[in-house]
Amino acid sequence: MVLPKFLLADNTSFPEDIYVLHTEFPRFLINLKDDEIEWFEDLSGEREDDIAGEVSNLIEAASDFYDKQIEGYE
Repeated sequence: MVLPKFLLADNTSFPEDIYVLHTEFPRFLINLKDDEIEWFEDLSGEREDDIAGEVSNLIEAASDFYDKQIEGYE
C-alpha cells in the first residue's frame, strides 16, 4: 500500500485538537493547536544540526498540508 506523506487525524475525545500525521521518515504526529509533536522514530543517532532544519521544514509542510486540505472543504 502506498501512503500519502501526510494524513489528517482527529479524535472526538479532543475536539479542539487538530492532528497531522507524517508517514515518512521521521514519522511523527503533530498537534497543530499547540505544535506538540509525538515522534515514532528514535532520532538519538542523528546529527542535531541536520534534524533541526529538517524538523522545521516538516512542521511547515504539515501546516501547509492542513491549510490546503481545509481550503478543499470551503
